[in-house]
Amino acid sequence: MHRPHSVYLVDYACFRPPPNCRITKSSLVEHAHHMPSMNDKSVDFMARMLERSGLSDQTYLPAASHYIPPYWNMSEARSEAEHVIFSTIDDLLAKSCTSPEEIDILITNCTIFNPTPCFVDMIINKYRLRDDIRIMQISGMGCSAGLISVDAAKNLLQVVPRGKNALVVSTEIMTPIFYKGNNRAMLLANALFRMGGAVLLLSTSRSKSRFRLMHSMRTLTAAQDKSYHCILQEEDDKGEIGVNLSKDLVAIANDTLQANITAIGSLAFPFFKQLRFRLSLLARKLLNRNIKGYAPNFRMAFEHFCIHAGGRAVIDGIQRSLCLSDENVEPSRMTLHRFGNTSSSSIWYELGYIDAKNRMRKGDRIWMIGFGSGFKCNSVVWQCIETTSSFDGPWADSIHQYPVAYKNDQTHILSKM
Repeated sequence: MHRPHSVYLVDYACFRPPPNCRITKSSLVEHAHHMPSMNDKSVDFMARMLERSGLSDQTYLPAASHYIPPYWNMSEARSEAEHVIFSTIDDLLAKSCTSPEEIDILITNCTIFNPTPCFVDMIINKYRLRDDIRIMQISGMGCSAGLISVDAAKNLLQVVPRGKNALVVSTEIMTPIFYKGNNRAMLLANALFRMGGAVLLLSTSRSKSRFRLMHSMRTLTAAQDKSYHCILQEEDDKGEIGVNLSKDLVAIANDTLQANITAIGSLAFPFFKQLRFRLSLLARKLLNRNIKGYAPNFRMAFEHFCIHAGGRAVIDGIQRSLCLSDENVEPSRMTLHRFGNTSSSSIWYELGYIDAKNRMRKGDRIWMIGFGSGFKCNSVVWQCIETTSSFDGPWADSIHQYPVAYKNDQTHILSKM
C-alpha cells in the first residue's frame, strides 16, 4: 500500500512549426545587417557562428523575428506562446484520445517569457480544465526544465489516487530572446536557439502508455560561482538584454555530467562497475586531472540516448565523455541540424527522431540528459513498454532526408568568443 506509484508516459507531441516561420542562416544575417545597434564585426561574427553551429536552413523563428529589424512586444510573445502550446496540446489530446476533463495535474516550464496571467492559467482558460486541478509553473531553469518538470510530475502523481493524469508543457518563447547588441558571448544565443515545444501526458495507469519511468536524477552545482555564472541573462554595457554563455560552459557541463552519471550509474550498473568509476573520479580529483577516467560502457545499460541539443560542442563533449558511437548521438545531432536548440523540448524532438526512424523496440531503455542554467544536469530513464507504427510527428515530412553527413570540426564556437 505504501509502495510508490509507477509512472508512465502515455504519449508525447512536439510542435511542428508552419513553413512561413522557416528562416535561413543567410536571412538571419541579412536581418542583423539592418539592426542599427549591431556593428559589422558583430554581424560577421554571428555569420561565422551560424556556419559552424550545425544548424541547417530549415530551422524556425517566430513571426516577430522575420521583420527587419526584428522586434518584440508582449502581444507578439503571447501570440507565439498560444500558437506553440495550444497546437501541440491539441495534437497530444487527439493522439492519446484524452479529454481535457481527464487532466488532474498541469505543469508548464518556460525560462525567459513568463506573462501574467501565467501559462497554466492560459491553458486552463483555453481548455476549460477543472477548477480542482493541481498546477505548477517553472521558470528560469533553462534547457533542463523539461526533465525537471517530469520529475515534479512524478512526485505530484505520488500524492493523488492511482490512475490520475499529468500534462507537462515544455517550451521556450523566442520572441523576446533575440539579442540586439555586440557582446559576442550573448550573440551565440541568436545562432543556436530556435522555436519549438513539447507536451507530455504522464499517468500512474499503464493503460495505453508507451513508456515506463524507471529513474530520474537531478544534479545542481549553483553553489559554485563559475557554474552559477556560466549561463546568465543580463544587460550588456549598452543596456541590451541577452543570455551570456561563458567559455567555460562545455567544461562545466562535463563536470556536472560526471556527478550526475555517478548517481544514475548507481541505479543502472552493478556494484563493481560503480566502485571502479568512483575510484577513477577520486584519482583524477586528488592526483591528476589529466588521468583518463574510467567510463563504464553505457551502451550496455541503454539502447537509446537523447542528449540535449545545446550545440555541437556540447554534443561532441558528451560523446567523448561517455564513449558513445556516432549512431548513439545521431538523434541529438540531427535534431540540432533540423530544429536547432529548442531548449527544454529538444530531447523530445530527439525521441521523435528515434520513433520516426522506427528504431524503438519493446524493452528498450532511453537515457535523456538535459543541461540548464544554474548549472544543472538532469537525467531521466524510460523503458519502452509499447511501440507504435503510426507515428506522425515533427519529422514526418523530413525524416527521409536524415541522417545528413556530419563534419567533426574541432574548432567550436565557444572557443572563438
